[in-house]
Amino acid sequence: MRILFLTHYFPPEGNAPASRTFDNCRRWVAAGHEVTVITCAPNVPSGVVYEGYRNRWRQEERIEGIRVIRVWTFIAPNKGAFRRILNYLSYFVSSFFTTILLKKPDVLVCTSPQFFCGLSGVMAGVLKRIPTVLEIRDIWPESIEAVGAMKKSFLTRMLERVERWMYRKSDQIVTVGSGYKQKLLERGVPEEKIEVITNGADLKFYQPGKSDPEILEDLGVNEASLNLAYVGTLGMASGLEVVIEAGKILAEAGDAVCFYLVGDGARRDEYLKMVEEAGLKNVKLPGRMEKAKMPGLLRSMDVAVIHLKKSDLFKTVLPSKLFEAFACGLPVILGVDGNAREVLEQADAGVFMEPGNADELVGAIRKFNQDPEGLCQYGEKGLAHVRAYYDRDKLAEVYLSLLIQMCK
Repeated sequence: MRILFLTHYFPPEGNAPASRTFDNCRRWVAAGHEVTVITCAPNVPSGVVYEGYRNRWRQEERIEGIRVIRVWTFIAPNKGAFRRILNYLSYFVSSFFTTILLKKPDVLVCTSPQFFCGLSGVMAGVLKRIPTVLEIRDIWPESIEAVGAMKKSFLTRMLERVERWMYRKSDQIVTVGSGYKQKLLERGVPEEKIEVITNGADLKFYQPGKSDPEILEDLGVNEASLNLAYVGTLGMASGLEVVIEAGKILAEAGDAVCFYLVGDGARRDEYLKMVEEAGLKNVKLPGRMEKAKMPGLLRSMDVAVIHLKKSDLFKTVLPSKLFEAFACGLPVILGVDGNAREVLEQADAGVFMEPGNADELVGAIRKFNQDPEGLCQYGEKGLAHVRAYYDRDKLAEVYLSLLIQMCK
């Protein structure tokens, strides 16, 4: 097959959408298929184009056999609504016309968010009569309303109409969790049109093992304390004020605990200011770390913290970082209700906390501190669960089978 994939994010960017797309595409290439990806010059989250790349109208490279076409976009950092909208719209225009001018593929996959990436793919699929998969990893515009980036308005109502048009015109919809499927069913999408293919972990990359001495030294980790890591975007949806509040409570009580908020995003500067004003030594924000170091970072921690602000919409979310923590044998404190909580409890791999509840976060930490043997058992159960149900190799095979079926 000739597979065309439209995605706003792609390696060397290391965020979850880039990783999911790359992990699938390179496995499809290894299975003997021809894969082309249309994406941007890598720049997330700082809005600065990575070394070795330029923001040109079009440039091509090969990454593990994948043909990667990078198109021009209005580059913007992961903060500020107006500039980010320009970034999204420019990708929409560039990717649409690039798709139209390419040789017709056998199947087209486009992933949302961001919203206009999905729209570009569906429009091109309709125009060129290409079987099209719309991958839904977030429900727009509902998700941007949930984090407060936009309020309900004429514009969001128009986006909702476009959203429903995309659902009608795509030939197949792939979601990353059962919660998203339920949202789509509520919007009138036929059940037979929806396939759930979850996020997972690359079990050759994320593995259990010993701490990384270099990372321990770089972060100044005190191995005598309980060390917890949040790894990901420090954005509007993360709700990490709860970690800072818990840090205050634990510092005042003298608990030997340290949080590492690893990543960048729209709220990192705000969180840094909050930590500095509170004079906290037990909450550190080391910045973004290369993806290659992620397994070593997770193995160097005692617990992973995964959190989103409290919202009914986020009950549909199934974060890939949950499976990455499981794959490294790391127990989890999870502040995401709904689908993600169900997975955690099925795995029996950690403790759920009410999103935004600092007292529950403190309680979970003290539970772990008092029961190191239980901590170890959580990690072992999470590892067994991800190997059984969330191996990226197996999930990519399921996805590929769907694409093959669409081309018959």
